[in-house]
Amino acid sequence: MLDSCKLKSACNLPLICNKKIHTVGTSNADVPLADPGMYQLDITLKRGQSLAARDRGGTSDPYVKFKIGRKEVFRSKIIHKNLNPVWEEKACVLVDHLREPLYIKVFDYDFGLQDDFMGSAFLDLTQLELNRSTDVTLTLKDPHYPDHDLGIILLSVVLTPKEGESRDVTMLMRKSWKRSSKFQSQSLRLSDQHRKSHLWRGIVSITLIEGRDLKAMDSNGLSDPYVKFRLGHQKYKSKIMPKTLNPQWREQFDFHLYEERGGIIDITAWDKDAGKRDDFIGRCQVDLSALSREQTHKMELQLEEGEGHLVLLVTLTASATVSISDLSANSLEDQKEREEILKRYSPLRIFHNLKDVGFLQVKVIRAEGLMAADVTGKSDPFCVVELNNDRLLTHTVYKNLNPEWNKVFTFNIKDIHSVLEVTVYDEDRDRSADFLGKVAIPLLSIQNGEQKAYVLKNKQLTGPTKGVIYLEIDVIFNAVKASLRTLIPKEQKYIEEENRLSKQLLLRNFIRMKRCVMVLVNAAYYINSCFDWDSPPRSLAAFVVVEDMLEDEEEEDDKDDKDGEKKGFINKIYAIQEVCVSVQNILDEVASFGERIKNTFNWTVPFLSWLAIVALCVFTVVLYFIPLRYIVLVWGINKFTKKLRSPYAIDNNELLDFLSRVPSDVQVVQYQELKPDPSHSPYKRKKNNLG
Repeated sequence: MLDSCKLKSACNLPLICNKKIHTVGTSNADVPLADPGMYQLDITLKRGQSLAARDRGGTSDPYVKFKIGRKEVFRSKIIHKNLNPVWEEKACVLVDHLREPLYIKVFDYDFGLQDDFMGSAFLDLTQLELNRSTDVTLTLKDPHYPDHDLGIILLSVVLTPKEGESRDVTMLMRKSWKRSSKFQSQSLRLSDQHRKSHLWRGIVSITLIEGRDLKAMDSNGLSDPYVKFRLGHQKYKSKIMPKTLNPQWREQFDFHLYEERGGIIDITAWDKDAGKRDDFIGRCQVDLSALSREQTHKMELQLEEGEGHLVLLVTLTASATVSISDLSANSLEDQKEREEILKRYSPLRIFHNLKDVGFLQVKVIRAEGLMAADVTGKSDPFCVVELNNDRLLTHTVYKNLNPEWNKVFTFNIKDIHSVLEVTVYDEDRDRSADFLGKVAIPLLSIQNGEQKAYVLKNKQLTGPTKGVIYLEIDVIFNAVKASLRTLIPKEQKYIEEENRLSKQLLLRNFIRMKRCVMVLVNAAYYINSCFDWDSPPRSLAAFVVVEDMLEDEEEEDDKDDKDGEKKGFINKIYAIQEVCVSVQNILDEVASFGERIKNTFNWTVPFLSWLAIVALCVFTVVLYFIPLRYIVLVWGINKFTKKLRSPYAIDNNELLDFLSRVPSDVQVVQYQELKPDPSHSPYKRKKNNLG
């Protein structure tokens, strides 16, 4: 098994079966091995009892992960607000050998945040009887707090040997991995086990259209609904539609399909409440295995445990060109493959698959001088490479501050204005990975074929942290396709954490907003200086307008005070916090809008500035030949008939979509490269010591 995880001791996780109690202090090496071959493990996840509470309300939203080695082989659905969940889910897992135990980990689902660990256990597969159903009771433990009682999980398992064809496939996989890297470069150049753990087999595009007759959760007979989607570890949260039971969302996003059978999308509808826990409206599911591919399906889903319907459009398509390979085998070094890629994105193929803008190849070579995250003074680093919502991982290099990965990742580019993010983490068993450093690289700033040392930054990308990472990146794209894609909505990252209140961030956004306002004030002073005379009537009129606005605000404040007397003190604090977060976000949006306009004229991104100049020139030529009234007439007809021609089309504004690609001043700082210090390199220090 490629890059298999080195399992650590788990002596304090007992396994309790219905017949015997097995102590798992001994390792699997002490147990005699079963005959080599492939086995089928049928698992029935029944229920949990007395699980740990992880939410404020004294409940949890538990789900279960099953792992063999580093590979997640199954994940259960989420049972909301229940410490005694009943799953009754079945899974079929193919096991290459019985040395690796089956790890069971339970987590509490928290949307937009890191899921909370609720306990783990493991099942020694060598102790199971073949071809016989065994009921298993697993006691959940936390390795860091072995005395804590975290509840139990009830399973039923059947282990069956697979003969004949399956055994031959297993042996073929073992033999093929021993062959040369040249042979491995064919297909996706990885064993099937590794491909399944990282690479997706298809893409499901989801358009959330609307909700109908949703349940009223507020005292005014309305709701503030939003929808959460989850497919495996992938999550998406829609925007909130205030005060309506028939919301119109018109949002589109994509999930990756990691399983050939498709999987199940869990959908929950919620009512947003300021100052308290959001109300649950209802849930539904979409079974992707029942949908045909390369076809758009319109679905009207009845909400269970609630009222109303959700209307979706779901499309399953084949996967884009995504791969992981060793450094010795990559696409662009093969001359024939390189020519095919260049031909695919040549100027002659402008209208062929407009969504496929370009090709990205990232070589993750090594890192140096990383931060020590473990008590031993070492780290177990692995690297996460992200492009929008495409996310691939390297293997883990254990107990090393200067790891060498030597991996090549390839992606399809859907937006040339995307930013490549490379993050280094320290692997911790049963805990969330520790952050070691991160770099963000805009695709348009990449110099092809150049190996560079990037200084790792902190989580906010505002300053350096310890270590550098060596990358070599190549970008090939079609400029015309990239320009056309600039005028459609930008893909949103749906795995980002929600914004929280921060005093520093609020102050920074206020200063940015102040700068934008001062630019407008200075422009107004400049216009006034052109007239070169003072106007007392104008000043008097401005005073009257400001005074009138202040009176209106005072009346509204009085109304708010009367309503606020009915709320509790805690609810008021939560409401004030949410208002502050909203103000913080609004200041950020307004300031970013002004900074993006400025950066367009400052040539911060030359591609976008040239695109604006070309668009203005084309518009000028069109105006020369066609009167403005005809252009406005055609534009108006197009806008007014858009809903009739395409009822489920997503509204957009081309100018705002263009500006969304221009980086704000904060993003310019985040994307700025830091110069590495040569003296910090361990290779440099070795040479100096030898001298």
